[in-house]
Order: sequence, then structure tokens, then C-alpha cells
Amino acid sequence: MKTVFNNIKGDRLIWAIAALLAIFSFLPVYSAASNLAYTGGNGNTFSYFIKHFMHLFLGFAIMYGVHKIPYRYFRGLSIIMIPIVLVLLVVTVLQGTTIEGANASRWIQIPLVGMSFQTSTLASVVLMVYVARYLSRIKDKKVSFKETLLPLWAPVFIILALILPANFSTTAIIFVMVVVLTFLGGYPVRYLMAILGLGLIGLTLFVLVAKAFPEIVDNRIDTWESRFKSFFDGEDAEADYQIEKAKIAIASGGLQGVGPGKSRQKNFLPQSSSDFIFAIIIEEYGLAGGLFLMLLYLWLLFRIVIVAQKSDSFFGKLLAIGVGLPIVFQALINMAVAVELFPVTGQTLPLISSGGTSIWMTCLAIGIILSVSAKRQEIKEQENNQENPLEILSETI
Repeated sequence: MKTVFNNIKGDRLIWAIAALLAIFSFLPVYSAASNLAYTGGNGNTFSYFIKHFMHLFLGFAIMYGVHKIPYRYFRGLSIIMIPIVLVLLVVTVLQGTTIEGANASRWIQIPLVGMSFQTSTLASVVLMVYVARYLSRIKDKKVSFKETLLPLWAPVFIILALILPANFSTTAIIFVMVVVLTFLGGYPVRYLMAILGLGLIGLTLFVLVAKAFPEIVDNRIDTWESRFKSFFDGEDAEADYQIEKAKIAIASGGLQGVGPGKSRQKNFLPQSSSDFIFAIIIEEYGLAGGLFLMLLYLWLLFRIVIVAQKSDSFFGKLLAIGVGLPIVFQALINMAVAVELFPVTGQTLPLISSGGTSIWMTCLAIGIILSVSAKRQEIKEQENNQENPLEILSETI
């Protein structure tokens, strides 16, 4: 164990934040898992605790392994991974399965090991790395909109089109994050306006085709409509039920909460260990626990910005922001849904919610950020190890 800690590189505060989030997640997940254990499970809540522990253990192993890879290698790996991600997404569209009551086919089963994997989360990380790579290549170059369509935007729109039928919220988040990254990368604003227009047109056409031919296009248009209507006028009974129970949980928590494991709404709130775990956390740990969690994510965002600012290359800056910003953005959306500031989306709370794919891909992204910061640390150590010429001269004199 001592050897592992000695080999840890990169921003130590990011390591600490990730560890705090993981440690904090155990009790809420164990508490909320009772809903799953007694409604379709085997009645053993401890098995969910062990499962969550294994997901986190593997996630941190991924984080450790990835942070040892020089981040410049991710530039080439993104090109290799884009076709692989496209194949996985096509397989998901054709053979996707439903997991733990979720009413969308977003997962594929991994043969032999008996595990499921949500391909859209991997696609998100790979796509952000790919976009960062392209933006770093055209830095300080004058490019036309036509030149960027095929190498930059074609992979983006193809991936989004494959994710959209089953998962609108993830599609929207990825699109927004790509637009933000391209803006920060210096992509011309007038071109971004055109891309936003194309995205809106594409979404409109998809909705019209799906409504006209529902038997051809497997989609969740009706679910999207009901959730938006529920958010504005309360017409979706399922979404209203979830939000109502979440608000009851939050109101019951008060300032200090009812105590670990004492949540009542976990027995009634669907997806209490994943999508709505923030409501359970506030019920059990109060406003203090909720604010502590929010501050951890904001602290993570601050450290990501610091890593990006200190990176030794433009690609490193974009890479850290590109894979790090979606983590915090997703966390804020999850919290906003629980307090009814946002329509129900089905987004998990990174490193807190149960679910292997979400944890693994979050750890993958954090590992990439740590790789960027490790390079800066390596350069700084090399500079410190070099002898100062002035000191040598003074010793000679």
C-alpha cells in the first residue's frame, strides 16, 4: 500500500476530493439500497454495499492506471476509440437492454463476465478527448466552417444521433459540453451559432419522424414530452411522484437530517440509490450534508481549472476542461432535479450514486485530469533538480 501511495502522481487535492466523495457514498448507497433489496432483490442490502465497493475499487484502479499514462497518448487513442465507440453504440441501439427498471435500452451485456455497460458514458469521455485533440491542432490557424464539418462535427453528430433515441438528457449534456469546449478552444463563435442551428434542426426532424413513424424509430419522445409537461404543469404522474417524494425527503431532512440509515422516503422513491440519491442524502444528513457535497464538487471544479491553467500544452488545457467539466455539470443537474429546478433527467451523481459504468467513466475522466497534472509536476521536479548556474558560479568564486 505504501508503494502505491508513493507512486501516486498529479494533483493530490483531486485525489483527496475523489476519495472523500467515494467514502461519503457508502452509507447513502447502503441505506437507499433497501428499496432495491426488498422490491425485486434478494432482501440482502449488504450485497449492494459490496457491489458498490467493488465498483469503486475497480474505478480507482482505472483512475490509478490511467493517471500513469502520459496524457499526450490520449491524443492518438481518441482517434482509435471513436470507431470502437460507434460500433458499441450501434450494438446498443440494436441489442440494448433495460437495467433496474430504467425504461430505456442504454446498456449492453458484456459476454462471459455477466456485466452490463452503458456505452453513452464511454462515448462522452472519448468524444471530449477527440474534440480537445482537434481544437489543439487548429490552434492559431484560420479554418473555414466547411473544413471543420467532417473532421470535427461529423463524429459529434453521429455519436449524438446514436445516443438520442434512448437518452435525450445525456445527448443534450454532451452537446452542450462540446459547444462549451469548442468555445473555450477558440472556435469561431459565428460557426458555433451555425452548429447550434443545425443541432436544433436535427432534433426537430428526429422528433417529427419519430412521431410520424413510431413503429420504425424506437424512441422515448412521449417520455420526454411528459417530463417537460410535468415540470411546467404537472401532468406526468410518474415524474410528479418522484419529485414529490424527493421534496418530502428534503423537507424531512431539515438542517441536520434524520440520521444515517433513517430515511423513510427511500422506501417509496424510485431510483433512490442512483438518480435521486441527493434527496436521500439531504433527508439523512440535512442541509449541512447537501452543502458539503456541493462544495466538494465545486472544489473539484476549482482544482480542474487550476490543472488546466498550469498545463504545459494547449491540448492539456482543453483535455482537463473537456473531461472534467461534464463531471461537475452532471452533478449540478442531478441536484437540480432533486429540488425541482430541472426536469427529471435520469442523470446519476458522480462517484456517489450506485452504478458501475457511471463510477468507472468518472474515474477514467479524473485519471486523465491527473495525468495532465502529473506532467506539470514532472516538469517542475526536473526544473528543481537542475542546478542553478548562478549558484555554481558563486561556489567557484
